[in-house]
Amino acid sequence: MNENLFASFITPTMMGLPVVILIIMFPSMLFPSTTRLISNRLVSIQQWLIRMTAKQMMTIHNKKGQTWTLMLISLIMFIGSTNLLGLLPHSFTPTTQLSMNLGMAIPLWAGTVVLGFRYKTKASLAHFLPQGTPLPLIPMLVIIETISLFIQPMALAVRLTANITAGHLLIHLIGGATLALMDISMTTAFITFVILVLLTVLEFAVALIQAYVFTLLVSLYLHDNT
Repeated sequence: MNENLFASFITPTMMGLPVVILIIMFPSMLFPSTTRLISNRLVSIQQWLIRMTAKQMMTIHNKKGQTWTLMLISLIMFIGSTNLLGLLPHSFTPTTQLSMNLGMAIPLWAGTVVLGFRYKTKASLAHFLPQGTPLPLIPMLVIIETISLFIQPMALAVRLTANITAGHLLIHLIGGATLALMDISMTTAFITFVILVLLTVLEFAVALIQAYVFTLLVSLYLHDNT
């Protein structure tokens, strides 16, 4: 119980060097590519899930937007696998770091905005000033729409960071409470343990849902700008 509550969010080091790059590269090993004519069940399930997700997200896009399919599928696979690996004991979750999430959100958001100004210049500029706006409100609305545009990558990163961090903190707190209650009341400790198991199952769902939400919002930004 004396362990720091935020110790699991500290970037791990080995011989004084950060190993976060190795941790980020590790999920790619979970999706092996096969050269066989007939794949095994695991690879077949992975390919089926990838095709289903790609079909659901990319049907709304035109040909320019569909060129982002590989990037968006790679993004959802990376975030989902990283979130799931972070639920293992004594592991580190890179997506709890706001700096990393901003590093993913800002370039993707900037790419969609650049595409919008390149291919749909009039429509992109029209977002800053809705039709029928009274003349005295024009400067204020332009400022508000500009701020809302620049808040989008911050919202992406903060949403992912907050949800993953909150889940890890709850698991840590309830796990510590379970250990403390074992010396007081086994019945209460058992009830707390059941809550901990249910919360862990919920966090598995949240890990996948947050990966899907992050990628879906990037996909919607892309759809609005292509």
